[in-house]
Order: sequence, then structure tokens, then C-alpha cells
Amino acid sequence: MSSSLNPHPNAHPLAGANAFQIAAQLDARAARTLPEVTATVQHYAMLLETRIKAKASGRPGPDAPTGDYRRSWTHEVSTDGLVVTAVVGTNKPQARRLEYGFVGADSLGRIYNQPPYPHVGPAVEEIRPLFIAALGDAIGDS
Repeated sequence: MSSSLNPHPNAHPLAGANAFQIAAQLDARAARTLPEVTATVQHYAMLLETRIKAKASGRPGPDAPTGDYRRSWTHEVSTDGLVVTAVVGTNKPQARRLEYGFVGADSLGRIYNQPPYPHVGPAVEEIRPLFIAALGDAIGDS
């Protein structure tokens, strides 16, 4: 016998919504939420990029006398179905050495003892709680 919540002919009268109905409701909710989540990810990717650039503008981060390294940081946001992805990064080869330091010989045999000048990690740690809170607001009960 079907019920108003579960139209399956063999459903118990007290049975709730079935898995297909729940999945349809979740898909509809995700489709409604996707634009807001995309905007949130875009906003915080931009904030992270800006924070990294600020932290790469002198001590305790790396010195950036020409500004070339700072300008190399970019962000890109993409969506694939219901998945939103942001990538914040640089194409500059010195980024890893500046963030983590380097001790030893390079490929040309030069010896370095370069200390780390963290700027990406601290920026991520500043933005992370703000991003998580904003994402929670975007996907919260509506």
C-alpha cells in the first residue's frame, strides 16, 4: 500500500520518502546552491591570492624588490557539474624555495643555505576559517 510520502505500491503506510525522492531533493538543493557556492569560492580564491601577495611583500615573507614574483600569483575557478574548484598559484620556479627554504647544492653545483620565508601557508591559515564559515552560510538550511 502506498502512502503520500512514498508512492511505491508495497510501501508501508508509515514509510517516509524513498531514496529516489531524497536524491531528487538533494540534487534540486545542490542546483539552487551552486551559484552561491561558486561565488563564495571565487571570492575567497581572490582573497587568498591577495593575501599571498601581501605576505610576499617583505619580511617575514620574501622580499620582492621588483614585484615580478607578486604579480605572478593568480587564481582560477572552474565548475564541473556540481563540483567547484579554485586553484591559486604561480608559475615562478622560486616559489617553493621561498616558501620552504633550500639547503644544499642546486643543479649547477652552487651551495645554498636559504631560509624559508613562508607566505603561502600563513595566508591559507588566515583565509581558511573565513572560507569555511562563508561556505557553511552558503550551503546552510534555506
